Amino acid sequence: MNTLKFSIRLIVTLAFVCAAFYVGRGLWVHYMDEPWTRDARLRADVVGIAPDVSGLVSEVDVQDNQRVKKGDVLFRVDRERFNIALAQAEAALEGSRAAMEQAHRERERQERLGDAASLQQKEQARTAEDQARAAYGQALANRDLAKLNLDRSEIKATVNGTVSNLSLRPGDYVTAGTAKVALVDTDSLRVEGYFEETKLPRIHVGDTVSVRLMGQSQRLQGHIDSIATGIEDRERTAGTGLLANINPTFSWVRLAQRVPVRINLDNVPGNVHLIAGLTATVEVREPSSKPTSID
Repeated sequence: MNTLKFSIRLIVTLAFVCAAFYVGRGLWVHYMDEPWTRDARLRADVVGIAPDVSGLVSEVDVQDNQRVKKGDVLFRVDRERFNIALAQAEAALEGSRAAMEQAHRERERQERLGDAASLQQKEQARTAEDQARAAYGQALANRDLAKLNLDRSEIKATVNGTVSNLSLRPGDYVTAGTAKVALVDTDSLRVEGYFEETKLPRIHVGDTVSVRLMGQSQRLQGHIDSIATGIEDRERTAGTGLLANINPTFSWVRLAQRVPVRINLDNVPGNVHLIAGLTATVEVREPSSKPTSID
């Protein structure tokens, strides 16, 4: 009887030990080897919309967090000054055209005179016509520039996206080349997962990926678009003598480096609100058998 009880206890103990071993091994493989990470972010390119001309803002045609399409007018710079500049350029162009035509007629008259006109007079007529033609070209370019400045007084969206953190108001003075509107490019929305380097051998371009945003129960599907080809080396800096400056201390506890992996989302449901900066959990569902591709 005692032998039977002992055998039962031994079998139960061995069963628990085996179960604990397999569970521990499964957890180890899941956390250390399987290609997944909780360190991922939803990212998008942010376009800084800057005017190409300087002046007072006359109209702001968008609101904060408004969706816009490429080509939509965001705001306008006061056009009166540019209208006047265009009128002046057109008037100067007409004057240059008249001067060029007069120089052309004078050169033809000198040519018709034949020997009655000296060679010097003919050369002067040709030179005057060339100079008038060059002045006309300059006036034409000035007119085109004035027209371009007038067109550029309407600042338009360069991508499809959402206006973010808008603080621009009518009456503000804007300077050419200084960004005044932040436009989140919604066409560039993607997930970037930071995978440990030990998991990279099981990650390949084109693999199917499951994405779960923090606070949302619905899973999104995507695929791996590319894998980063380099990350910053924190142990090395540039020395004053142009030689490598290596950190003399070395930690024996070596943590795996994290490498960015770019993931494109496929068929995002309409009820999912994607916001750049959200935290996500990424899991590679269908690793392929081909070698790791780094594009």
